[in-house]
Amino acid sequence: MKRKAEPWKSDNWFVSPWNFVDEVTAGFHPPAKLRIHDVTLRDGEQQAGIVFTKDEKVRIAEKLAEAGIHRIEAGTPAVSPNDEAAIKEIVKRKLGPEIFVLSRCMIDDVKRAVDCGVDGVTIEIPSSEHLVEHSYKWTMEKATELSIKATRFAHEQGLYVSFFPVDATRSNIDWFLKLIERVAAEGHMDALGLVDTFGVLSPHGASYYTRTIRKRISKPLEVHFHNNFGMAVANTVMAVLEGGEVIHSTITGIGEGGGNCPMIEAVMALRILYGVDAGIKYEMLNELSELVTALAGRLPNRPFVGEETYDVESGMVVSWHRNSRSAYPTETVPIAPSLVGHRDPRYVMGKKSGIDSVAIWAERLSIELNADQSAEVLRRVKLYSHDVKRQLTESEFKRIAADVKAGR
Repeated sequence: MKRKAEPWKSDNWFVSPWNFVDEVTAGFHPPAKLRIHDVTLRDGEQQAGIVFTKDEKVRIAEKLAEAGIHRIEAGTPAVSPNDEAAIKEIVKRKLGPEIFVLSRCMIDDVKRAVDCGVDGVTIEIPSSEHLVEHSYKWTMEKATELSIKATRFAHEQGLYVSFFPVDATRSNIDWFLKLIERVAAEGHMDALGLVDTFGVLSPHGASYYTRTIRKRISKPLEVHFHNNFGMAVANTVMAVLEGGEVIHSTITGIGEGGGNCPMIEAVMALRILYGVDAGIKYEMLNELSELVTALAGRLPNRPFVGEETYDVESGMVVSWHRNSRSAYPTETVPIAPSLVGHRDPRYVMGKKSGIDSVAIWAERLSIELNADQSAEVLRRVKLYSHDVKRQLTESEFKRIAADVKAGR
């Protein structure tokens, strides 16, 4: 006799039937089709100390494709020549998933994406007035105009454009909506990223955020929530139940600060607790996790108290810190480390570092570098970090700087 279907119980699970009563599910509006946009190779690698080589990125991309992941964000071409080469190799292999890259709101970044042959681009722009003013040192009009030009150019080049407004969840929502509507009208967006850059949303805030945007913007919504309060899975679930169509996540939750939304927990919760199936090969999740953990060499940082939770390697974020921390200490570190008895952030040197990182280290170590020397030091730092698969020590940085100054 065939057993009546019960979504809370099967041969593979037995969870609470309360999840499926009408009083619980009445307000849910999940998408007809849920898709996964994996950011392990880009946002995941931004966790301080994680370095994926070109070959490792290709291996992870192949395994993601085998597991049925719909999209792979393969990196940021502007980060390093090795990153650009890895992206091109992943595209060349025609693995099946759509291949995306991250671009800043700059036409030169979009040109790099085009040269890599990718299907789509995630174009980021600061969208909170305070981040633009304090960390970028831009005017809001400049940020808006750059967004319009970059998104329009990407569309003209045939790329799928996911518009990615950084720090949206700490902006004034009325002003934010006007920005989005202007970019949609004057620039271009095929989809809109719902971005919680610093992981500061509550689950109810995530639901409100998605519901409010869905009423105003008739574009697919992509959910990109960070895990600084350990809420990324709950927030992602809430956004999907409000109609979010694409989940941005990393395999194990690796990523800057408290990490990204861990894909495995998110898709399992949606499938088993809510009956929303992402349509991937779930039987491969353990294999994916083992591969990424082995190649990353570490697990995601614990929110608040992880040894490296506050450390920063990404060049852009170091620049944000440098521009804002003295006058606005919670602008880019929204929870002060001292609140939980943690040490202050460290700016570590590695593959994802930028020119401000070089300036900070050179000043601290009393090394004088001109602009050309700083650029060359940065180039060598990126290559060296990629080759040794870790951050640089002070002695290694000093040696590179000395070689550059000596013309070696």
